[in-house]
Amino acid sequence: MEKLLDIAEVSDRSGVSTSGLRYYEKKKLIGSVSRNGLRRQYEPEVVQELAFITLAKSAGFTLNEIGDVVRTPGATIIPRTTLLGKADSLEQQAERLVNLARMLRHVANCPSENHFECSRFQKLLKVATKITNDKSLAN
Repeated sequence: MEKLLDIAEVSDRSGVSTSGLRYYEKKKLIGSVSRNGLRRQYEPEVVQELAFITLAKSAGFTLNEIGDVVRTPGATIIPRTTLLGKADSLEQQAERLVNLARMLRHVANCPSENHFECSRFQKLLKVATKITNDKSLAN
């Protein structure tokens, strides 16, 4: 049997604060297996579980969505359709951010004294409005 990891060791190895570990445990995303005094003890595999949680959060999954996977017996992955949907969503978000960056660069470098008199800025505003309206219709 591998040596159990103290909560501080898990925090050091995973980069998740001890309060974060306790919160994840409260949400039933991870579980301690025993205590050494008042200190929680975890199986070494919890570090990999935390890496999965961190990755899923980075991809925009909520803790509830992550919990649906980790709390389902036998579930080892997020359904592929869910992953593809999240990937599409991230690509759309990236496109919106690129367009926003272009708009900001234009505004910063626009030769017009008044941005609202600039025809290029007016076109960018229309694109931004369309993107915002399309996004709100999708929600």
